[in-house]
Amino acid sequence: MRFAMTTLLILTLTARAGVGQVGGNVGYGQAAGRARADQNERAKRQLTREEMPPTDTAMFVDASVLMNVRADEFVATFGVAEEAETVEACQTRMDATIAAFTEALKPLGIGLDALFVDFTAQTKVYGYKVEGNLAREQLVGFELKKTVAIRYRDKTLIDRLVVAASRAKVYDLIKVDYVVTDLAPIQERLAEVAAAVVKAKAARHERLLGIKLRAVPQVYAERSSTYFPSEMYDSYTAGESEAVSGGPDRARMTVQSLRKSRTFYFNPLNADGFDRVIDPVVLEPVVQFTLYLKLRYEIETRR
Repeated sequence: MRFAMTTLLILTLTARAGVGQVGGNVGYGQAAGRARADQNERAKRQLTREEMPPTDTAMFVDASVLMNVRADEFVATFGVAEEAETVEACQTRMDATIAAFTEALKPLGIGLDALFVDFTAQTKVYGYKVEGNLAREQLVGFELKKTVAIRYRDKTLIDRLVVAASRAKVYDLIKVDYVVTDLAPIQERLAEVAAAVVKAKAARHERLLGIKLRAVPQVYAERSSTYFPSEMYDSYTAGESEAVSGGPDRARMTVQSLRKSRTFYFNPLNADGFDRVIDPVVLEPVVQFTLYLKLRYEIETRR
């Protein structure tokens, strides 16, 4: 089984629960997650023509804030696939596998109320029948696919869930989502910190530049983003390779290379480009919330 730690969060800064991915095989299908997040944050801070101050008596003051949030609970999703010559035989095998998996979860305290089985796909399976020099494609069976989602609170339980799944011959850990149950405090904290940063910058500009800003600014932009760990994983392959070149028999030589294992690691946003980072030390995959706040101040002119 491949273990690429990933995270998926299906929320923005709205007053609802959020889900983020902790681990699973999803990491094999993506690359350069950190680079995309960096580019998105830089794009927030770029001024468009419509956002430019209309006069030379106005200025922008902005703030970028990052907040790292740990999960409250988790949802692990396993993939189950069965093949047989008939759909009925597929379903019989699937029922037996799901029953064995459910039974293996009971010692871990996972009951029926904490799991859900989802029917995801039923497809035909084709093969070839060779007759002389003709390979004729034909229907040889069917494949049934389902997912089993398991809800739990203890993040260390995932290792035992994987072992329990293997006892039922379930080897595909698709993803592990984690849930942020209360977003209101996150929204409030980000807004408070961003406002404090703007006020501090405005006061610094007045002190250092010798200008006077009007007390009531105009909110020009308020842009929030959420980055899931599934988007923030990068990979690398450790190892050195030799090259084979030259020689008259090179064209007739078959070269078999060793498999180089890819390593995945969580590569979150850091403090670069942010005015403040809330909970900056990251030891585990976290959901990263950002808020960009831009205010327009009028500069008082002397008469």
